[in-house]
Amino acid sequence: MNYITVRQAAQAWNLSERRVQKYCTQGRIPGARKFGHAWQIPAGASKPSDGRRAGPEQAAPGRSRGGECRTALLPLTNTPFSPGQCQAAILHMPEGPARDMAQAEYLYFSGQAEAAARAAERYLHARNRETRLSANLLYAYANLSAGRIQQVRCALGEVQRTLTADRDPQRSAAAVFVAATASVLLHLPLPDGMPPARDFLPLLPTGLRAFALYVQAHYLYLREEYDKSAGVVEATLAMGAENYPIPAIYLHLVAVMDYMRLRRPESAQAHLLAAWDKARPDDLIEAFGEHHGLLGGMLEAVIKPGWPEDFRRIIEITYRFSAGWRKVHNPDTGDRVADNLTTTEFTMAMLAARGWTNREIARHLNISADTVKRHLSRAMDKLGGPTART
Repeated sequence: MNYITVRQAAQAWNLSERRVQKYCTQGRIPGARKFGHAWQIPAGASKPSDGRRAGPEQAAPGRSRGGECRTALLPLTNTPFSPGQCQAAILHMPEGPARDMAQAEYLYFSGQAEAAARAAERYLHARNRETRLSANLLYAYANLSAGRIQQVRCALGEVQRTLTADRDPQRSAAAVFVAATASVLLHLPLPDGMPPARDFLPLLPTGLRAFALYVQAHYLYLREEYDKSAGVVEATLAMGAENYPIPAIYLHLVAVMDYMRLRRPESAQAHLLAAWDKARPDDLIEAFGEHHGLLGGMLEAVIKPGWPEDFRRIIEITYRFSAGWRKVHNPDTGDRVADNLTTTEFTMAMLAARGWTNREIARHLNISADTVKRHLSRAMDKLGGPTART
């Protein structure tokens, strides 16, 4: 990806440099990144709309006037918008905690974990339980990437306390949703007393219901019920989840996981590209880094050749996120998920463990079988196991 300076953006958009810097700080320019004390802005970025000019009757992009009511629980995840219009959708929200949480979501899903943690921190003890749950979930996951595990555990503990404090189904649906999301994505056992999905799914608004079904599909994947997991994904997408970019990205990615386990790489690639089409216009790349190890080399096979700079950023997210993930997952489960493999070694070891031969891995990743053999040899030396079949 090519970048321009704040001065160049200010000249192109006929704005002051101070205004452009403010837009960057607010997260209103998708893909803008801070290097040292200077911001770099994607060369093709559009001038942010002026939220002060949006009247109360102006509909948000991707939405019709008088559409679905927003919720204080993960409001951006529950908002439909057209790809490339994420920031405009946030600006259309009334000023207040919901918009602030939506902005924190954007920062997190665009790979800006440190900024997301700061944005969520101010609402960790909010009176509104949905705002509080949103803040603690985002704060927990954002701090995984920073390796601040004590903060992660404190935030997850607040989610658990909220879950156990109120057993009224209508009020507890939000807490159940957040607790299930936190547990499944960390590959941890579900909290005691969790009601079945059919009891709380109907109580969630449409976008969050779609994300909850992603969580359900991910849970089925972990139970090795790949066909059933893929069926949940395909049905959810067919029933309108494609209109909600954030749930759609996560749904497509779990489909990639399923179809790679089912040895259907063409279907996996189609879902990966569908997720990428949703994510790239708004730079929503966090999910790709979170799921890297489960995608069976699809990022290396598809994203790396076409978008090498984006792939590099995804791998940076992968290393940060997975390091924190292991610090929570391994002690809580007693597992020893490998922490000394490169992402390339991990990908090849996963494929080999699933029965792929060296030649099949080489063909999938468009490299030589000898290269696969060298990577697997290093991986197996680290893991103390036999090499894969040729």
